[in-house]
Amino acid sequence: MAGGDLLPFVSIVLVQLGYAGMNFTSMFAMHSGMHPLVLVAYRLLFATVAIAPFAYFMERKTRPRITMSILCQTFLCSLTGATGNMVLYFIGLKNSSPTIGCALTNTLPAFTFILAVLFRQESLGIKTRPGQAKVIGTIICVGGALILSFYHGNIINIAESSIHWTYAENMEKNSSTSSGHGNVILGPFLLILSSLSWSIWFIIQARMSKTFSAPYTSTTLMCFMGFIECGIIAAIFKPVISAWSLSNPMWLLAALYTGVVCSALAFAVTSWAIQLKGPLYVSVFTPLLLVIVAITSWALLREKLYVGTALGSLLIVMGLYAVLWGKNKETKLANAIEEIEATKIDDDMITKDLEMQFDAKSNGNHNRAEKPEDM
Repeated sequence: MAGGDLLPFVSIVLVQLGYAGMNFTSMFAMHSGMHPLVLVAYRLLFATVAIAPFAYFMERKTRPRITMSILCQTFLCSLTGATGNMVLYFIGLKNSSPTIGCALTNTLPAFTFILAVLFRQESLGIKTRPGQAKVIGTIICVGGALILSFYHGNIINIAESSIHWTYAENMEKNSSTSSGHGNVILGPFLLILSSLSWSIWFIIQARMSKTFSAPYTSTTLMCFMGFIECGIIAAIFKPVISAWSLSNPMWLLAALYTGVVCSALAFAVTSWAIQLKGPLYVSVFTPLLLVIVAITSWALLREKLYVGTALGSLLIVMGLYAVLWGKNKETKLANAIEEIEATKIDDDMITKDLEMQFDAKSNGNHNRAEKPEDM
């Protein structure tokens, strides 16, 4: 691997490791009594504080004017990409497991493709191989999500981990005695809705970025609005001052970790990697998160692996790569067509220029031939 490829590779792997840590810190915080709405509110607050310096120093000279239309679009982004996405994800995570949460997150490209077709941001292209790959991949993704959500099957017999993390084991025991093992239907259902809400944000953000090309500023505004929204909702459903206390070390760690590492730093590193290597390069690392979380859950939490979970996760990853393959081929084809059209335009311009030069020379010769006759 060349030096120019090593740094983006390591950076994106570290981002996936960071997201894996978020699943466990958030789950432990919620199992110890932290309300999901309070966790999301604090995450968005710390994310706003962490991203604001990037917005100020990197975009102060290039930032477009913030109009009322931009603020309205940012508000919609905050409802879907911040409040809706995160609240649904954390409540779904609380009622399921980190492995299921990461697996269902991989349905995001499929939902985004469906919505992009409906809003005419993507072409279906069912008669082309890339279009067929995207459609088939979407169907496989959704099918895998349904299997993972509603079918468990038998437990896959694998050796138990020899690692004993007392804190995690006690946390799991406390959560099991206080709230059972979660709602096996509600958890995955909310996680699917979280991905759907996130994909809606992608559609709105894609339109907004055409008129407001300042990603750090828009993210700062979105996180701040989301913090206000979650704060209001949490104050209604959890009107207890002690629920907002960060005296519990796990609550403080989860709030800081999710806000600073998984929002500010992850966004900055991902944006840099996309600019350097393209969005597809970053997307193919998404299933790595599932692998990391599944191994960690087995090793530290002794999570049982069911046939339905394994089969559903496998189908989701297969569908994800089918969608990404189709999108990659489609992008390459579009770029090739643009290059051909650009070459044709250049050839036409050269031809017209030569014709004009030829006409000019012909007129010059004609004028010189007529001068002796006039004399």
